[in-house]
Amino acid sequence: MTMNAISRSQIYVLDQDEALDFYIGKLGLELNTDQDLGFMRWLTVNIPGDRQREILLEKPGPPNLDPATAEQVRELLSKGAAGGFLFMTTDDAHKTYEELVAKGVDITDEPMERPYGIDFGIRDPFGNQIRIGQMFDRKAEQR
Repeated sequence: MTMNAISRSQIYVLDQDEALDFYIGKLGLELNTDQDLGFMRWLTVNIPGDRQREILLEKPGPPNLDPATAEQVRELLSKGAAGGFLFMTTDDAHKTYEELVAKGVDITDEPMERPYGIDFGIRDPFGNQIRIGQMFDRKAEQR
């Protein structure tokens, strides 16, 4: 058995329409799928042009969580204690940072040079942490 890609990641959000506003309106992602499955709304976004890798914006609840557990997850998420993590890349960390500041995105860390690149942190409206990085090309440096 050989795995060849990560196709979907999942984070919890408290309001899927607010999540769309943030991930599409502020981060510039695009809608991949918005489908009512009856038991849940399957809502995914992706980096523009990369429809093979989706982020599921899931409300805590059935079918994965019973009502009591879903309430606990919502409470922890509201406190910023149970958010997920996303890692994205950009060609220009400083420019992306300035654009997100101008859009009023919650910045948790300003751009900083690190051994692997330049990155900074933001938080979505639900407490999920997002790192955005401009990665160094180590292969080019070794030539």
